[in-house]
Formats: sequence, C-alpha cells, structure tokens
Amino acid sequence: MKHFITGNHSVAEAAKRCRPGIVAAYPITPQTPIYEKLSEMEASGELGGIMMRMESEHSSMAACISASLTGARTFTATSSQGLALMHEMLHFASGARTAIVMACVNRTLALPWAFWSDQTDTLSQRDTGWMQIYVEHNQEALDSVIQAFRIAEEVLLPCMVVLEANFISHFMEPVDVPSQEEVDRFLPEVNLPRRFDIDNPSYVAAVVNQSQYRDFKQLSQEAMYVALETAEKIDHEFESFFGRSYGLIEGQDLSDAELVLVTSATITSTARVALRQLREKGYKIGLVKIRLFRPFPTEHIRKLLDPVPKIAVIDRNISLGREGIFCEEIKAALCNSPVKKQIQGYLAGIGGTDVDVDLIQRVVSDAMSRDLFLDRPIWMKEE
Repeated sequence: MKHFITGNHSVAEAAKRCRPGIVAAYPITPQTPIYEKLSEMEASGELGGIMMRMESEHSSMAACISASLTGARTFTATSSQGLALMHEMLHFASGARTAIVMACVNRTLALPWAFWSDQTDTLSQRDTGWMQIYVEHNQEALDSVIQAFRIAEEVLLPCMVVLEANFISHFMEPVDVPSQEEVDRFLPEVNLPRRFDIDNPSYVAAVVNQSQYRDFKQLSQEAMYVALETAEKIDHEFESFFGRSYGLIEGQDLSDAELVLVTSATITSTARVALRQLREKGYKIGLVKIRLFRPFPTEHIRKLLDPVPKIAVIDRNISLGREGIFCEEIKAALCNSPVKKQIQGYLAGIGGTDVDVDLIQRVVSDAMSRDLFLDRPIWMKEE
C-alpha cells in the first residue's frame, strides 16, 4: 500500500514490520522522528517488542549488543555526534558478531555546529567492522532496512542503513509499505545464537593472545567477503517478493561512455536528470551509483569501470588531508586495473549545500576538458 511519508517514518515502518525484540535508542536531530515514531508504535501496542529509552548513544549501542547476544532481533538509529559517541561500542558490536541493524541519518559533525546532510559521520566509521548501505530515496530506505536484517542475521555482522538528513529524512514521498504478512514471508523468524543464556552460560569478550586476535579478525574479514554474495542474493530474492531491487552498485548508460560519474545517495537522483540532459546534447556520459560501501564491491566496480578512460567521483564527504572517501575507494579498487584510469574527485554538497543539475553539468564539463587529473579534490560550489 502506498503511504505519503518521510524517509524517517519509512525507516520506522520497516523496523516495526521486521518484528524487533528490542529497540534501544536516544534521540538526536535529524534522527529523532524515527525514535518518536517507534515510541508511538510501542505505546499503541503496534511495535510488539520493547522500546528502551536510553540516556546516551553509547548506552544505546551497549544495550543493543547485549540484546543481540541473547538472540533478540535488535534495532537502533542515530546521527552525527551520536554515532561518534557510539564509536567505541561499534567495535564491540562487530567484534562480538552481533546482527544489529542501525539506521544512520547523515548529518554534519562538529565543529562548527550544523544540522545538514554530510556523509562524513558514517564514513568515518568505515573501519569499525559494520556493513554500510547508502540509500537514494525513501523507498530504498524502507526496503534496505528489511534487507539489512536478512543480511546481518545470515552473516552475523551488524549493518548500517544510511540516509541523508533532510533530503531523505524529512522529505515526503509516496512509499510502497508492504504488509506485515509480506515482510514475514521474506524475513524469517529470528534465529540467532544465544550467547547470553542462563541455562547454558558462556563467556563473551574474552582476553586473547596475539595470534587468536589475528584469527578473529581474519574470520570477520572472511564474513565480509561472504556478505557481498549474501547481499546480492538477498537483493535478488527481495525483487522476487516485492518487485524492486537495487544491486550492490548500479550502472547506467555505460556501453559507450567516455566519462562516468560515480555518485551515492541523493546526489544520484540529480545526476540522473543531468545525465539525461547531457545525453540529449550528445555527450557520452555514464553513471555508477554505489549503494553498498562496506564490504566494498571491488569486483563489481571493476566490471563496470574497467572499460572507461575517465571517471569523475562526486563526494558529499571528505577525509581531511586527503580527499572524498568514495573517490579514495574507487582509486583503490581500480589501482590494479589493466587499463590506466584518469580519476578526478569533486567535493559537492559538503555541509548539506545544494547539488543541482547545473553543478553536476559543470563537473562533467571540467572532467571532459581536463588533460591533467589532480591528486587532490576540486571543490564545487553553487553559482
């Protein structure tokens, strides 16, 4: 059934239909409407599980870890400084191989203070061992939460579903919200290992020696490789149930492309419009959208981008002292490509600034005319 709802409420509707046993969260702008909606659902008896209202994001993640280790399906949500406060516990969550699903609403990190969209908050957590999915619109946000529970519970790694502040979180769109019965058919009843069990006690988070620590990390890395196959399989299954799929990445107009734009999240939607207009003018431009960021789909990227001589990556984030983080990852993925690439990073939308069709067309114009591609990013601003 179609509902005219925000991205935040899309996430809450998805989380409810996944039948979480525990939701442990703390409100923070612009994630708060997810928290509020789930609280309303609990108060009305719709949620089914327990809503734990915590005193901080650090405590929220600690509660989620404990709940997941009892075998409960577990959900939380946060943004920006809240995610940063969770940082310590994110390592515990992945190290303990929990299956927590967390919605993260991208927002600028201090200082200075701001409340707009910027992906640096989630991307700065890329080494914590969490899977990360970046969504383009409200429908994808809802669908990705449902998929995330399947993925996380099959590979036993936690997963972030990442949506942008305001552009998705507070923007209203028609969203096809599946029924509880439909989600139940796609998402099996939770069946996680119960590692906190008073009838069968065990110890979690033991101190290990050097080689044991290494072996644990190797197992987690291998689980990430498995997650690539699992995420792709579940996306195909999702399409058979609901008629929608997204892939790990998406390519558009690549067969004859002389330049490919690489985007993520909501900038992709604007890039689709720019691409159509540029194609009408005779420009051979393609588009690649990155949806799954961790684990990074290197082989999928190579398959699409190996034939392309010029690549322009648009980032709404920055690793200070280097460049946009998606650009870094694209360069690393293609470093062993048999064909030398020219890859230029562009910073656009930092701090939630607007990225319109004209700005994207200026990126294309610059990249197409450029003989020397720089090792540092080019800042793009509104005109």
